Amino acid sequence: MMLLPRLAKQVMRRSTPELLGMDLRLLMALSYLGDHDGAPQQQLVDALCMDAKNVVLLLNDLEELGHLVRRRDSEDRRRHSVYITDAGRQALEHAARAQESIEGDVLQALDVDERATLWQLLTRAVHGAEHAAADVQGDQASMPRHNPA
Repeated sequence: MMLLPRLAKQVMRRSTPELLGMDLRLLMALSYLGDHDGAPQQQLVDALCMDAKNVVLLLNDLEELGHLVRRRDSEDRRRHSVYITDAGRQALEHAARAQESIEGDVLQALDVDERATLWQLLTRAVHGAEHAAADVQGDQASMPRHNPA
């Protein structure tokens, strides 16, 4: 598993804002929204493993660029859901094309079939980890809180 951060670091080094069309941290948030359109803002905090204040800053930047909109939850006015815009989808497509080039450089030692297998395995692992984390958070949210007297 220690190889994954090393490989990710190679991708990050090559992922310049000029090439991607935006900062990599913005792309990470936008990419999550591309897969989870309408996600509650708190879900992004959990998925990106970032402090809520930093996620708000990312969302502010993406909103200023016209890549997303936030809407208040009609049942809980404190909650916001985040939606990707058409401009956000176009920016995501541009960045995806740039990332293909970067991945080609980083994964040059793998043939086409090996790259496809790696992508399938990593996708399955990420989805499994996200679902497991969501289940744990759901279990923790339903647990009664203990308040010592």
